[in-house]
Amino acid sequence: MERERESARERESERESVRENERGEKEHAQESARKRERVECEQESARKRERERESARERARERARAWHERERARVRERERARESAQERATECASEIESARERESEKERERERESESERERARERARERERASEKERESESARKRESARESTRGSEREREGARESTRESM
Repeated sequence: MERERESARERESERESVRENERGEKEHAQESARKRERVECEQESARKRERERESARERARERARAWHERERARVRERERARESAQERATECASEIESARERESEKERERERESESERERARERARERERASEKERESESARKRESARESTRGSEREREGARESTRESM
């Protein structure tokens, strides 16, 4: 009987030992599960923080890209404005040069007309001089002719007087 009790105690002790082991295994499994959960939670938090950091980096890259694009657009606009201003300046300079050339051409034309008018005036003066010269020559010729006539008349008178004197004799 003692042996049965001893055997019962041993069986009870074994069962208690099994229960202890099971409890230990169960606690160990629960602790492992809690650790796994904690690790997974930390990993998820780390992944979330990394996603947030990556998202922030992407937003920063996007802002930088947008800023660079705006800056390139501003540079292009400044370049277009500079080219446009240069074109306008070139056009203005060209228009000014054309206006100067037109004015110079008008001045040369006026000078040619003035020179032509002066030449016509000189020609008219030469014509008047030639006419005066002809008039003087004509007048001189008339005077010479008149003098010759007068001389011929005097000679005829003298001849007539001589004739009369001869006839009287």
